[in-house]
Amino acid sequence: MASPPGFTVTHQDGRARRGRLETPHGAVDTPAFMPVGTRGAVKALTVEHLREVGATIILSNTYHLYLRPGDELIARRGGLHRFIGWPGPILTDSGGFQIFSLGALRKVTEQGVHFRSHLDGTSHLLTPELAIDIQARLGSDIAMVLDECIAHPATGDAARNAVERSARWAGRCRARVRQLAEGDAAVALSNRGQMLFGIVQGATFPELRAESAARTVELGFDGYAIGGLSVGEPVDTMYSIVEHTAGLLPRDAPRYLMGSGMPDDLVEAVAQGVDLFDCVLPTRNARNCQLFTRLGRLNIKNAAFAEDDRPVDPDCSCFTCRHHSRAYLRHLFLSQEITGATLNTLHNLHFYLDTLRRIRDAIEFGSFARFQADFGRTFSRQLITS
Repeated sequence: MASPPGFTVTHQDGRARRGRLETPHGAVDTPAFMPVGTRGAVKALTVEHLREVGATIILSNTYHLYLRPGDELIARRGGLHRFIGWPGPILTDSGGFQIFSLGALRKVTEQGVHFRSHLDGTSHLLTPELAIDIQARLGSDIAMVLDECIAHPATGDAARNAVERSARWAGRCRARVRQLAEGDAAVALSNRGQMLFGIVQGATFPELRAESAARTVELGFDGYAIGGLSVGEPVDTMYSIVEHTAGLLPRDAPRYLMGSGMPDDLVEAVAQGVDLFDCVLPTRNARNCQLFTRLGRLNIKNAAFAEDDRPVDPDCSCFTCRHHSRAYLRHLFLSQEITGATLNTLHNLHFYLDTLRRIRDAIEFGSFARFQADFGRTFSRQLITS
């Protein structure tokens, strides 16, 4: 029998913490990174690949799965886990950020978000209640409330309006979860142990972040996300907002930084007490030939690697680095072989997941500050050219 959902902090080193998140589909050791499988698949990889690189939890997206193949179809197939063949935990984003990205194709009202599908132009209305219903049918282990994400830079008035609307929508999401728990016959739950996370907004205004955090915590959620970042703000500003916001969230609940980021962003956020992360960078960059190493990024299509027999990263133990050279990976890209995307993605996800493993070990042994300093000394955001 699966353990009941819950979160326990097992070790703390400064603000950094190691924990264990129990879900109906297994436990997740935190801090943890979630590979992004937006449409129910992590691009270029199979479930076996994900197991090989050490993934324990993945992310899928409500907006995309609602449009295709449809949440009701997935529910009839036994829920998202069965449909995609992934036995571990899944977090589903509510779709708010994807709809935010639609620009002129969407309109936000108090009722919800009116939008046109990017697939066929059909009109839809995503309400907070519908976002919960879709995620209930999908049967994810962690569902997210529908929130309003706004672009950077934002005026104080726009940010306040988004905070207030997000709080009202969060309340409606919470109420809908209670209705489903009481047995609403209109929605067949695919996972009765599903958790619900609230989202803190407020753009880059510390006082609005504090207000949003207080209102979200007051509603009472299983975990709390820091949203509305990685939308164009300076890195130092993001770090400042993460530090400020994480300190306002309950110690006994998981904290999730949405959509960030570079490897050094993750290290910095862990230092402020963040537990969960997701980002498309390791998979998207892999398909565009940017590979992460302990020294920084390299662009494998660079001519300098044409006869380079070294692995991507001599310190890496992933399948790609154990078996293939930089020269071969460059050849795969130039030949437009899809194997190249798979090998690159295996490496990048291994790098991210192994970095989080090393972070967990450092926190457990009380050496996180040294790990953070060493990582900052060696990792660079500049491209490696040789």
